[in-house]
Amino acid sequence: MQQFTPVAGLVGGVLIALGLAVILIGSGRIVGLSGVAAGLINPHRGGDRAWRLSFLIGALAVGAIFELARPSTYDAAAPHGVVVIAISGLLVGLGTRMANGCTSGHGLCGVARVSKRSIIATLVFFAVGVVTATLVGRLA
Repeated sequence: MQQFTPVAGLVGGVLIALGLAVILIGSGRIVGLSGVAAGLINPHRGGDRAWRLSFLIGALAVGAIFELARPSTYDAAAPHGVVVIAISGLLVGLGTRMANGCTSGHGLCGVARVSKRSIIATLVFFAVGVVTATLVGRLA
């Protein structure tokens, strides 16, 4: 189990919020990872792909840099096999499409804007996450 690091969590949360605020204020766009990725695959407007690609490359680059700076933060191996991880990914993708967004879009941007739909979606995300983790924890 990892050590409790509230300062690192607070700094990370502030940086995520700052990045989302810059995009919201600068472009008027609400950023959720599933929406950014979906728009990259199927863009709605011309010229929409560049910022989405930059956003995703930046997110991956920061993760890679952090892995080099503090490798102990990441687990060395997945706790479950590839099949379980693939099914989990598909279910998460299906859920984000059904909810018209993911935890980053609804939970960070939507709740901050006091969007009723986002507040309800976030409550559902967390409730399903708790139930799923509890069930999987008991089955594993």
